[in-house]
Amino acid sequence: MRRVLVVDDERPLLRALGIHLKARGYDVDLAETGEAALARAATGHHDAAIVDLGLPGIDGIDVVRGLRGWTAIPVIVLSARYQHTQKVEVLDAGADDYVTKPFNMEELLARLRAALRRSLPADEQAMATIETPNFCIDLLNKRVTDADGGEIRLTPTQWHLIEVLVRHPGRLV
Repeated sequence: MRRVLVVDDERPLLRALGIHLKARGYDVDLAETGEAALARAATGHHDAAIVDLGLPGIDGIDVVRGLRGWTAIPVIVLSARYQHTQKVEVLDAGADDYVTKPFNMEELLARLRAALRRSLPADEQAMATIETPNFCIDLLNKRVTDADGGEIRLTPTQWHLIEVLVRHPGRLV
């Protein structure tokens, strides 16, 4: 069964999406805030995410960026924002698809199926935290700590290099 993280602050829509996805055989994890979404994504194995942009706290585009920090799951943005500059920004941030509200449920489900066909299985994706005897890399919070829990300071370039290496273990990058 495929597991989908759905993030939207509109409770009726969130509930409706959960009902429709469950009726079609998906395991669904719901979140109403960006913070809750990133926390659930870090602790659960999801096959895809549907993310609203207008969230309280962390905005949806930051949720997309956060997910891209450690996972390659398909991310479909579902938003009332319709200007092409906003769509381009979120797609460049790492979203795989963009659906504008109001939307057709069958079209959203078809886009989800298409995204899942092109994605890696959940067990082949990188985890949010990588622990070794000497250090720990927390991709969610973009932190590296030593064995004693002390923070290791990195430049943005150093962080990017570590992130690329962690996301592609055993591969030449």
